[in-house]
Amino acid sequence: MSRRGVLRAGLGVMLASAAPAAAGCGRRADGPARADLDVTRHEYGPDPSQFGQLYRPRGGGPFPVIVVIHGGFWRSAYDLSLGTPLAEDLAGRGYAAWNLEYRRVGNGGGWPTTLLDVAAGIDLLADLEAAGSPLDLSRVATLGHSAGGHLAVWAAARPGLPAAAPGAEPVVTLSGALAQAGVLDLRRAAAEQLGVGATQELLGGEPEEVPDRYAVASPVQRVPLGVPVVCVHGRSDTNVPLSQSQSYARAATAAGDNVEVVEVEGDHFVVIDVHAEAWATIVDHLPDLL
Repeated sequence: MSRRGVLRAGLGVMLASAAPAAAGCGRRADGPARADLDVTRHEYGPDPSQFGQLYRPRGGGPFPVIVVIHGGFWRSAYDLSLGTPLAEDLAGRGYAAWNLEYRRVGNGGGWPTTLLDVAAGIDLLADLEAAGSPLDLSRVATLGHSAGGHLAVWAAARPGLPAAAPGAEPVVTLSGALAQAGVLDLRRAAAEQLGVGATQELLGGEPEEVPDRYAVASPVQRVPLGVPVVCVHGRSDTNVPLSQSQSYARAATAAGDNVEVVEVEGDHFVVIDVHAEAWATIVDHLPDLL
């Protein structure tokens, strides 16, 4: 079975069942990497899930940064290996790709730790740049799939969060976000039981039980973001329906944001297949976010 087939089967089984470290801690990432890329691992906290892998071309720079955030309905069954092919491809195209891991439900994640981790992981880029990594922090965008799409767009909303909210007062601000089949309306996701209650697991309750958490965490409730957002979504997606992108775009556009929904042929996973036409479409839209 192909990697994509394994991911599809594994996620199908799952759905059927109910302070930053110094930049100098970087080291070579685990596993082989393309010879034309420089790949290092950096921790932003003491937990084993608080790290990222930075992929960039050898030499030159500074490079615009794409923060890659993997999905898996915020659950610990999946990790940043889902983002590795994307990060390698992006670095091969001249970007610095920051493939970010975070604590997920089942290994210390949920409210507020998952949001705090994504915020801290992105803010670590400032330490890496200060330590000499050739990063252009005036051009940083997020790219996230499914639950990672939620986190990617939420991260773009950080400047507008209340002062006491998780992730408020960002050190690194984003110039745009691209959601790949993103979960962008958490109230709707809870009502539709996406991921068999995955949203309720993330936030610790139903919308009427913890409304303040939904208000902070749901991208559709944070508009306007003030930066462009692109939502790329497969027409045949049965895991996260296309309506998630469409409803977000309507609300964000009405609030004055620049949002584009790009429908592609395929299912929930076609948008993370670097050999698919959908990926070429995604890559074509990234310069508009930087």
